[in-house]
Amino acid sequence: MLKGKKIILGICGSIAAYKAAALTRLLVKAGAEVQVIMTPDATAFITPLTLSTLSNKPVLSQYFDKETGEWSRHVHLGLWADLMLIAPASANTLAKLANGMCDNLLCAVYLSAKCPVYLAPAMDLDMWAHPATQRNVKRLQQFGNKIINPGKGELASGLVGEGRLAEPEEIIDYLSKGITNSSPSDLPLTGKKALVSAGPTYEAIDPVRFIGNHSSGKMGYAIAQRLHDLGAEVTLVSGPTHLNISDQIHRINVTSAREMLAACTKAFAAADITIMSAAVADYTPEQVATYKIKKKDDHFSIALTKTTDILATLGAAKQPHQLLAGFALETDNELGNAQAKLEKKNLDFIVLNSMQDKGAGFAGDDNKITIIDRNKDQITFPLKSKQAVAEDICDFILARYKYY
Repeated sequence: MLKGKKIILGICGSIAAYKAAALTRLLVKAGAEVQVIMTPDATAFITPLTLSTLSNKPVLSQYFDKETGEWSRHVHLGLWADLMLIAPASANTLAKLANGMCDNLLCAVYLSAKCPVYLAPAMDLDMWAHPATQRNVKRLQQFGNKIINPGKGELASGLVGEGRLAEPEEIIDYLSKGITNSSPSDLPLTGKKALVSAGPTYEAIDPVRFIGNHSSGKMGYAIAQRLHDLGAEVTLVSGPTHLNISDQIHRINVTSAREMLAACTKAFAAADITIMSAAVADYTPEQVATYKIKKKDDHFSIALTKTTDILATLGAAKQPHQLLAGFALETDNELGNAQAKLEKKNLDFIVLNSMQDKGAGFAGDDNKITIIDRNKDQITFPLKSKQAVAEDICDFILARYKYY
């Protein structure tokens, strides 16, 4: 049940930290994507290199890398994770978390997390039994955190266990059961409806030929999947593509701009969040031949007419509670064109791609974006996989529009 889950593994300064190596290995073996965050004291008990090797990710322990200046974005990490596990959780860290203290990266990520949090305490019996520790444990439970009782793999209740860290296998078993029994209401977009458009449109010339573009649909599909993973009820209106997506996402297949307009207009009224990433044709043939046009003359021309602007149509109908975003793929005057599109079509934000950016754009697996909002604030991201870009876009929605 951990396959595909994004897990933050927090490690505190404890003699039991050596068990984090086995725990990391088991999480990865179960199919989870693991990001390890260590407190500064934890690095004295087990080396970050060991955990980085096991997790296949750099271990984080500071707010920023002093050599490169690269910032460890605690808000992004808190939104990225499907669950957060702190094991071992020291008495010191339990006290900090219970009282909202934030003097290291792990505490900052905890305070930013929107996912279920599991804490596996590890300390000597006297420290565990102390009334202050038990008070902190109870307070953390009241906050909705799940405490994996030392040595038993059950929720802590009073003075139970001996203060030792649960075995890695027990922790994995407890997490798997917790995910199986968890309620969708724990997800930040539970109860929200989302509409996403993706892929190209094909505008028929005759029964064989069409006008189209190189859009693969990968960006829109990644956004739809991420919104679903965050708990939203997603409708995906897709142009022609060979991509697959979760059966739990309501997929509507269309071919032409006219069909996409009809499907999006129908679904839009019920949507709380709409992200239009499809590459819709601006023009379509005035007349569609009912037979295959034969090659005869040296020159051949087709009369084209404008398609209806789907994004502008939705923008005109948008209600105050609805969030509407679009994409702008530009080749020149990128920022100016994107800002003009945002204002003209009544969008809440726009995602800009530039064809000048190597590795970004249609067909590929990566993308490089700039998000521009109604206040003309801009956030530019480096080249990333389209799945990671989808996470950035959804993080932006969660952070700016408070859908949680």
